[in-house]
Amino acid sequence: MASLKYNNCYIKDSFSIVGPMEKMGQIKSYDMAINDYYFGEKTFEKAEVKIQRTAIDNILIKNNLTHSNIDVVVGGDLFNQIGITSNALENYNISFLGTYSACATFVENLIISANLLSNKTIKKVLTITSAHNLTAEKQFRYPVEYGSPKHKSNTFTATGCVACLLTNEINKVKIESATIGQVINMGIKDVNNMGAVMAPAAASSIVKHLQETKRDVNYYDIILTGDLGSVGSEILKEYMNINYKIKLKNHMDAGMQIYTENQDVNAGSSGPASLPLVLFNKILKNKKYKKILIVGTGSLHTPTLVNQKNTIGAIAHIVSLEVL
Repeated sequence: MASLKYNNCYIKDSFSIVGPMEKMGQIKSYDMAINDYYFGEKTFEKAEVKIQRTAIDNILIKNNLTHSNIDVVVGGDLFNQIGITSNALENYNISFLGTYSACATFVENLIISANLLSNKTIKKVLTITSAHNLTAEKQFRYPVEYGSPKHKSNTFTATGCVACLLTNEINKVKIESATIGQVINMGIKDVNNMGAVMAPAAASSIVKHLQETKRDVNYYDIILTGDLGSVGSEILKEYMNINYKIKLKNHMDAGMQIYTENQDVNAGSSGPASLPLVLFNKILKNKKYKKILIVGTGSLHTPTLVNQKNTIGAIAHIVSLEVL
């Protein structure tokens, strides 16, 4: 059984930073937006490190906390060996657990944090998740500067960062349960169609969660997937209906909520920041959503494996949230 129940795990606060494209999109309630991709630094990588540090500093200030008040940081990014997060935390003197589940990293962070909080010696956990369009695109596809043509199924890596403070003190948003995903590989090799790669993994984890918690799909006010985009979202709905006889009427994909139709992003946004940006700046601000299922979706590939013509595996982790 891969599902876990929690009694004393709560999300207390968050701090979101987005890039130039994201601030011109659908959502206008981000805590902070940067005006250029360099953020005053010499490289895009240093800019992403600075974005993470800025988010961490601001969430600590918002909650009148210092580094010593945080028991552990759980975080990761898309860069090689999660180098961005490791670099960002060098001077904080806080215990650190680095994570990587590609674009499912944020939800993995929550699961690990909730398990740490279930151990009564841990009181406060900080999670950090980020991506930068110009660091991620050149790593997983091509440098943006190449001007490589994009497919309609391509997604656009969202520049953003979300710091999240979790505690075992009662707060408005409770982490009620979680389901750990498994690697699903449907034999797809197309790196330009991540929605198709990840949709079956999302379906597998949703079904597993419903079965192990003995819940109907309509138990949740909304099921928020991470970054399937327009192509992957349609595949998910069709896949669920054909294979499991489940109709997803309460589904929303974060990858389709960040940008406007006029922004040239093809199938929508991607990256580990997409889901938390939409969760904290849209979903949790809407009072009609009380029972929320978040499904982090991640494509588990590297350029080396793709260039060697390997098929691409995917994973989806799930967390169930209750708004009190």
